[in-house]
Amino acid sequence: MMLDSIELDDQLEWTDEFDWDAVAQEQEHSITGALLVQEGLKQYGRPITLKSNGGVWTPLSVVRQLEALRDQRLKVMPLVLPDGREFSVIFNRADGPSLKATQVFRTVNPAPEEIYDIELRLITVAPPPTTP
Repeated sequence: MMLDSIELDDQLEWTDEFDWDAVAQEQEHSITGALLVQEGLKQYGRPITLKSNGGVWTPLSVVRQLEALRDQRLKVMPLVLPDGREFSVIFNRADGPSLKATQVFRTVNPAPEEIYDIELRLITVAPPPTTP
């Protein structure tokens, strides 16, 4: 799995993969009481939350690279999943931290190879325009 130029463990779990509905819907009642329904396809905005799941750990050196990406404003990144699906994503900062990293074995001064449980909160966006 690749996020931008960072290789991530292929075993990170996409925890909210099936929570998103590609169809937006609005409902209201007319003055006669009839139900009015409008639907349309969403183009972007699908959340992609990637989490460690028991035994899948990320070294501090990679966490630091993710931290540097996270700190870039409106950075549109390619995400390539192990099954070959590709998305253009940004960090999802709307409802909490977009990157969580917790040491598996607590140490005061962790070395670059120390391992972490991670959670990445991303959201799909339009791909950046291609330059001719």
